[in-house]
Amino acid sequence: MKLIENQTFDEERALYGGNDIHAVNVRFDGPADGESAFKECKNILAEKCYFNLRYPLWHCEGIQVSDCEMTGNCRAALWYSAKIKISSTKMFGIKALRECADVEISRCDINSPEFGWSVNGVKMRDCTAVSEYFMMRSKDLVFENVKFTGKYSFQYIEDSVFENCEFDTKDAFWHAKNVTVKNCTVKGEYLAWYCENVTFENCKIIGTQPLCWCRGLKLVNCEMYEADLAFEKSDVLAEVTTPIISVKNPYSGSISAPEIGEIIRTDERSKAEIIKK
Repeated sequence: MKLIENQTFDEERALYGGNDIHAVNVRFDGPADGESAFKECKNILAEKCYFNLRYPLWHCEGIQVSDCEMTGNCRAALWYSAKIKISSTKMFGIKALRECADVEISRCDINSPEFGWSVNGVKMRDCTAVSEYFMMRSKDLVFENVKFTGKYSFQYIEDSVFENCEFDTKDAFWHAKNVTVKNCTVKGEYLAWYCENVTFENCKIIGTQPLCWCRGLKLVNCEMYEADLAFEKSDVLAEVTTPIISVKNPYSGSISAPEIGEIIRTDERSKAEIIKK
């Protein structure tokens, strides 16, 4: 690989179309304020680099980024790219990852609104993330030990698994399909409305009006706190180990809990079995 070390680039398309480049301690910064440093490149390894300019990694294939910093000025850092590995990196620019495929992210600090839209295949582990509309319309996500804070996360996602994660998030998993959430804490209002074939297993669920208008919903050995007006118009099989404040018009299936404060049946289609045990 061609080694580029201890240099600074600020011009437009500084390394455009390059292949087999190993960049070490390189700064993409400066008065020329140029965009698209690595556009349409292949086999790029960036270590200890500083990205302070827009759109650095678009239409690339074979990217490894480690121990780097992408500042708030590094907007839309990775778009339309594939075969990506990112580790021990700060990703602070808006829309940092979009319409990419085959992505591995580990030990990263993410603070990026609209992160991860329309991505196919993301493995994320041991990361912290702050975002809004996080991972929207993405597929084949595998998350492990991820701590997330923000609103409107995981909307319209499909075919995904989350394990040992902590999510503090409002309006999460809306319209999600074929998703499993295991051994996680999920805190936030209006969880997983309109979802389909979503399973929560050994989870702690916290927040008002969760899990409404769902189809094929399952809860296995879950705790629920602050849960009022839960399961409205849902098709659900729920095994809950803590008291539920109230349940409203669940359409079908069954809900078991040690105590349910109020069972509201104002819809003639509400036929789900309620079991107190």
